[in-house]
Amino acid sequence: MLPVLVVHGGAGHIPKERSEKSTAGVCSAVRAGYAILQGGGSSMDAVVEAVSELENNPSFNAGCGSVLNVKGEVEMDAIVMDGKTLGSGAVSAVRCIANPVQLARLVMDKTSHACLTAEGATQFASAMGVPTVPQESLITEYSRIEVTEIHEAGRTVFTKEGKMGTVGAVAVDSDGNIACATSTGGMLNKMEGRVGDTPCIGCGGYADNKIGAVSTTGHGEAIMKVTLARLILFHMEQGQSVEAASDLGLAYMKSRVDGLGGVVTVDPQGHWAARFSSPQMSWGAAQKDTLHYGLYTGEHFTQRIDLPH
Repeated sequence: MLPVLVVHGGAGHIPKERSEKSTAGVCSAVRAGYAILQGGGSSMDAVVEAVSELENNPSFNAGCGSVLNVKGEVEMDAIVMDGKTLGSGAVSAVRCIANPVQLARLVMDKTSHACLTAEGATQFASAMGVPTVPQESLITEYSRIEVTEIHEAGRTVFTKEGKMGTVGAVAVDSDGNIACATSTGGMLNKMEGRVGDTPCIGCGGYADNKIGAVSTTGHGEAIMKVTLARLILFHMEQGQSVEAASDLGLAYMKSRVDGLGGVVTVDPQGHWAARFSSPQMSWGAAQKDTLHYGLYTGEHFTQRIDLPH
C-alpha cells in the first residue's frame, strides 16, 4: 500500500473552460511528488514538490495565479507538517514569494517558530537566500478579470462558491512517515491582511504518524471554526475509516456553520480518500504505480502512472 500521495487543487465551482487544466495540473503534480516517493524520498519532500508544482501553475489559487485582495494585490498563505515529529512551519500574508510552501518548510526546518507572517516572513526568506519575485509575476489576467467583475457587480467576496482553489497534498512514504502541505492565495477580494485556515495548524492541514494526515480546501473561516483537519483525524482516532472520517468532518462543517469544502486524507496503512461537499474538487492520487483522479462527486478515473494523461 505504501508509498501513497494524494493531492487536491481546490474545492468550489470550477468553470468548464478551466476544469481540464485543473485536472491535468493535479495529475502532473501527483506524478512529480510520486516520483520522489518511488525514488525512496520522504513524504515531506513529496508533498512540497507536488504543492510547488501547483503553485507554479497559473490555473490554481496559490503562488502564480493567486486571487487578488480588495486592493488588487496578492497575499499568500502556506503550511507544512511532519507527522513523525509533529513539527510544522507556516507563512501567512506573504506577497513576493513564488513558492510559499517552500518558505513554510524553511520555517519548520530552520527556526524554532511555527509561523511567520508578512514582512517578517519576507525578511526570513531573504536571510535564507530565497529570492523575491515581482508581484506582477504572480498575477494572472484571469485573476484581474475576476476581481474586476466582483467590483462591477458591487459584490464583496466569494464565500461558498467561486474560486477557492487552495492546493494541498498528503503522503505516506516507504518508511511510514506521513506529511501534509497546503498553499493558497486565499479568498477573492478579501480584506488586506486577511489570513484564512491554510496556515493554521489543525485547520489547513495536520499530520501525525500515529493517525494520518489531512489537507483541506474550501471556505477558510468555516474550516477554522471546526478545525477541520484535526476534527477528521479525531474521527480516525475513534476508529473511523479515512473516507467516513472525512465525510463526518465535512458534514459537521456544513450543518454547524454552513461551510463547504473538501479534503484529501491518508492513514498510516496507506488508505486514502478525496472527499468534498462543494460542487467540485480537482484531486489526484498515486499508489501502486496507478494514477487516480477526478473532479465531480462520484468521479474516479484510473490509469497507469507512466502513461501520458
